[in-house]
Amino acid sequence: MHDLKKIPNGVIGWGYVDATNENASFLTSAGRVNYFIYRDPRDLLISQVFFATDMHEEHGMHDFYNSLPNFNERLKVAITGIDKDNLKMVSVKQRYEGVFGWLEQKNVMCIRFEDLINNRDITLNKMLDEVEKTGYKIPTSREKCLSVLVEAIQPKKSHTFRSGKTGGWKEYFTEEHKKLFKDVAGDLLIKLSYEKNNGW
Repeated sequence: MHDLKKIPNGVIGWGYVDATNENASFLTSAGRVNYFIYRDPRDLLISQVFFATDMHEEHGMHDFYNSLPNFNERLKVAITGIDKDNLKMVSVKQRYEGVFGWLEQKNVMCIRFEDLINNRDITLNKMLDEVEKTGYKIPTSREKCLSVLVEAIQPKKSHTFRSGKTGGWKEYFTEEHKKLFKDVAGDLLIKLSYEKNNGW
Protein backbone atom coordinates (compact mmCIF):
# COMPACT_ATOMS: atom_id res chain seq x y z
CA MET A 1 0.00 0.00 0.00
CA HIS A 2 2.91 2.33 0.76
CA ASP A 3 4.24 1.84 -2.78
CA LEU A 4 0.80 2.21 -4.36
CA LYS A 5 0.21 5.53 -2.60
CA LYS A 6 3.48 6.89 -3.96
CA ILE A 7 2.28 6.65 -7.59
CA PRO A 8 1.26 10.20 -8.68
CA ASN A 9 -1.96 10.91 -10.56
CA GLY A 10 -1.61 10.42 -14.31
CA VAL A 11 1.25 7.96 -13.94
CA ILE A 12 1.13 4.33 -15.05
CA GLY A 13 2.21 1.84 -12.42
CA TRP A 14 2.63 -1.89 -12.79
CA GLY A 15 3.58 -4.87 -10.69
CA TYR A 16 2.41 -8.00 -8.95
CA VAL A 17 -0.29 -6.81 -6.55
CA ASP A 18 -2.22 -9.13 -4.26
CA ALA A 19 -5.99 -8.85 -4.40
CA THR A 20 -6.38 -7.93 -0.74
CA ASN A 21 -9.42 -5.93 0.34
CA GLU A 22 -7.16 -2.97 1.16
CA ASN A 23 -5.43 -3.00 -2.26
CA ALA A 24 -8.68 -3.49 -4.15
CA SER A 25 -10.42 -0.69 -2.27
CA PHE A 26 -7.57 1.73 -2.97
CA LEU A 27 -7.08 0.83 -6.63
CA THR A 28 -10.76 0.86 -7.54
CA SER A 29 -11.38 4.34 -6.15
CA ALA A 30 -12.82 6.97 -8.53
CA GLY A 31 -10.63 8.20 -11.37
CA ARG A 32 -8.39 5.15 -11.53
CA VAL A 33 -8.12 2.65 -14.35
CA ASN A 34 -7.02 -0.88 -13.50
CA TYR A 35 -5.97 -3.68 -15.79
CA PHE A 36 -5.31 -7.16 -14.49
CA ILE A 37 -3.38 -9.25 -17.01
CA TYR A 38 -3.20 -13.00 -16.58
CA ARG A 39 -1.94 -15.89 -18.67
CA ASP A 40 -2.68 -19.55 -19.34
CA PRO A 41 -1.08 -21.26 -16.31
CA ARG A 42 0.50 -23.91 -18.55
CA ASP A 43 2.33 -21.30 -20.61
CA LEU A 44 3.28 -19.45 -17.45
CA LEU A 45 4.93 -22.61 -16.10
CA ILE A 46 6.96 -23.16 -19.28
CA SER A 47 8.06 -19.54 -19.23
CA GLN A 48 9.01 -19.68 -15.54
CA VAL A 49 11.13 -22.81 -15.96
CA PHE A 50 13.07 -21.36 -18.89
CA PHE A 51 13.47 -18.01 -17.16
CA ALA A 52 14.71 -19.47 -13.88
CA THR A 53 16.95 -22.07 -15.53
CA ASP A 54 18.55 -20.15 -18.39
CA MET A 55 17.89 -16.42 -18.13
CA HIS A 56 18.09 -15.35 -14.49
CA GLU A 57 20.92 -16.78 -12.42
CA GLU A 58 19.70 -14.92 -9.32
CA HIS A 59 16.29 -16.64 -9.44
CA GLY A 60 15.60 -18.67 -6.30
CA MET A 61 15.01 -21.82 -8.37
CA HIS A 62 18.02 -21.41 -10.68
CA ASP A 63 20.45 -23.75 -8.95
CA PHE A 64 17.83 -26.35 -8.10
CA TYR A 65 16.42 -26.46 -11.63
CA ASN A 66 19.92 -26.85 -13.02
CA SER A 67 20.57 -29.72 -10.62
CA LEU A 68 17.72 -31.67 -12.21
CA PRO A 69 18.50 -33.87 -15.21
CA ASN A 70 16.13 -32.30 -17.76
CA PHE A 71 13.28 -29.94 -18.57
CA ASN A 72 10.64 -32.60 -17.88
CA GLU A 73 11.73 -32.90 -14.25
CA ARG A 74 11.87 -29.12 -13.83
CA LEU A 75 8.35 -28.76 -15.19
CA LYS A 76 7.06 -31.32 -12.68
CA VAL A 77 8.47 -29.24 -9.83
CA ALA A 78 6.99 -26.07 -11.32
CA ILE A 79 3.56 -27.75 -11.32
CA THR A 80 3.70 -29.22 -7.81
CA GLY A 81 5.82 -26.60 -6.09
CA ILE A 82 8.48 -27.46 -3.52
CA ASP A 83 9.07 -26.92 0.17
CA LYS A 84 12.30 -28.50 1.38
CA ASP A 85 15.89 -27.60 2.25
CA ASN A 86 15.09 -23.87 2.59
CA LEU A 87 13.64 -23.91 -0.91
CA LYS A 88 10.00 -22.91 -1.23
CA MET A 89 7.83 -22.39 -4.30
CA VAL A 90 4.04 -22.73 -4.33
CA SER A 91 2.14 -25.05 -6.66
CA VAL A 92 0.50 -23.78 -9.84
CA LYS A 93 -2.88 -23.84 -8.10
CA GLN A 94 -1.59 -21.71 -5.21
CA ARG A 95 -0.03 -19.23 -7.63
CA TYR A 96 -3.44 -18.49 -9.11
CA GLU A 97 -5.50 -18.45 -5.93
CA GLY A 98 -4.99 -14.70 -5.61
CA VAL A 99 -6.04 -14.15 -9.23
CA PHE A 100 -9.69 -14.75 -8.58
CA GLY A 101 -9.90 -11.75 -6.27
CA TRP A 102 -9.10 -9.45 -9.21
CA LEU A 103 -11.40 -11.31 -11.59
CA GLU A 104 -14.29 -10.56 -9.23
CA GLN A 105 -13.62 -6.79 -9.01
CA LYS A 106 -16.09 -4.81 -11.12
CA ASN A 107 -13.73 -1.84 -11.55
CA VAL A 108 -10.82 -3.92 -12.82
CA MET A 109 -10.56 -4.78 -16.52
CA CYS A 110 -9.27 -8.34 -16.69
CA ILE A 111 -7.23 -9.10 -19.79
CA ARG A 112 -5.87 -12.39 -20.98
CA PHE A 113 -2.28 -12.16 -22.17
CA GLU A 114 -3.35 -14.23 -25.16
CA ASP A 115 -5.78 -11.49 -26.25
CA LEU A 116 -3.00 -8.89 -26.12
CA ILE A 117 -0.99 -11.09 -28.46
CA ASN A 118 -3.65 -12.57 -30.76
CA ASN A 119 -6.35 -9.84 -30.74
CA ARG A 120 -4.12 -6.86 -30.06
CA ASP A 121 -6.02 -3.97 -31.66
CA ILE A 122 -9.40 -5.04 -30.27
CA THR A 123 -7.92 -5.45 -26.80
CA LEU A 124 -6.05 -2.12 -26.89
CA ASN A 125 -9.22 -0.35 -28.02
CA LYS A 126 -11.09 -1.82 -25.06
CA MET A 127 -8.30 -0.64 -22.76
CA LEU A 128 -8.61 2.88 -24.17
CA ASP A 129 -12.39 2.73 -23.72
CA GLU A 130 -11.75 1.97 -20.06
CA VAL A 131 -9.66 5.13 -19.73
CA GLU A 132 -12.40 7.27 -21.25
CA LYS A 133 -15.03 5.80 -18.93
CA THR A 134 -13.40 7.87 -16.16
CA GLY A 135 -14.40 11.04 -18.00
CA TYR A 136 -10.92 11.68 -19.32
CA LYS A 137 -10.90 12.48 -23.03
CA ILE A 138 -7.81 11.17 -24.80
CA PRO A 139 -6.50 14.21 -26.73
CA THR A 140 -5.65 12.40 -29.94
CA SER A 141 -7.38 10.19 -32.46
CA ARG A 142 -7.95 6.54 -31.64
CA GLU A 143 -5.89 5.57 -34.70
CA LYS A 144 -2.92 7.59 -33.41
CA CYS A 145 -3.35 6.14 -29.91
CA LEU A 146 -3.21 2.60 -31.26
CA SER A 147 -0.15 3.45 -33.33
CA VAL A 148 1.67 4.85 -30.28
CA LEU A 149 0.71 1.87 -28.10
CA VAL A 150 1.75 -0.70 -30.70
CA GLU A 151 5.07 1.09 -31.17
CA ALA A 152 5.62 1.08 -27.39
CA ILE A 153 5.02 -2.66 -27.10
CA GLN A 154 8.51 -4.06 -27.60
CA PRO A 155 8.71 -7.30 -25.65
CA LYS A 156 12.18 -8.10 -26.98
CA LYS A 157 13.47 -5.25 -24.81
CA SER A 158 12.19 -7.01 -21.69
CA HIS A 159 14.71 -9.06 -19.72
CA THR A 160 12.02 -11.73 -19.32
CA PHE A 161 11.26 -12.08 -23.04
CA ARG A 162 11.77 -15.52 -24.56
CA SER A 163 9.25 -16.24 -27.32
CA GLY A 164 6.16 -14.07 -26.85
CA LYS A 165 3.96 -16.89 -28.16
CA THR A 166 0.78 -18.40 -26.81
CA GLY A 167 -0.03 -22.11 -26.54
CA GLY A 168 3.64 -23.11 -26.37
CA TRP A 169 2.88 -25.47 -23.51
CA LYS A 170 1.65 -28.03 -26.08
CA GLU A 171 5.26 -28.57 -27.19
CA TYR A 172 6.43 -29.43 -23.68
CA PHE A 173 3.60 -31.05 -21.73
CA THR A 174 3.78 -34.84 -21.85
CA GLU A 175 0.83 -37.00 -20.82
CA GLU A 176 2.52 -37.33 -17.43
CA HIS A 177 2.67 -33.53 -17.07
CA LYS A 178 -0.98 -33.21 -18.07
CA LYS A 179 -2.07 -35.73 -15.45
CA LEU A 180 0.07 -34.12 -12.78
CA PHE A 181 -1.26 -30.66 -13.62
CA LYS A 182 -4.87 -31.86 -13.42
CA ASP A 183 -4.21 -33.62 -10.10
CA VAL A 184 -2.61 -30.51 -8.60
CA ALA A 185 -4.66 -27.71 -10.19
CA GLY A 186 -8.10 -29.33 -10.33
CA ASP A 187 -10.53 -27.16 -12.30
CA LEU A 188 -8.21 -24.11 -12.47
CA LEU A 189 -8.23 -23.95 -16.29
CA ILE A 190 -12.01 -24.21 -16.39
CA LYS A 191 -12.39 -21.36 -13.86
CA LEU A 192 -10.08 -19.22 -15.98
CA SER A 193 -12.00 -20.21 -19.16
CA TYR A 194 -8.96 -21.73 -20.86
CA GLU A 195 -10.69 -25.12 -21.08
CA LYS A 196 -14.32 -26.26 -20.99
CA ASN A 197 -13.45 -29.45 -19.11
CA ASN A 198 -10.46 -31.48 -17.98
CA GLY A 199 -10.36 -33.52 -21.20
CA TRP A 200 -7.52 -31.52 -22.72
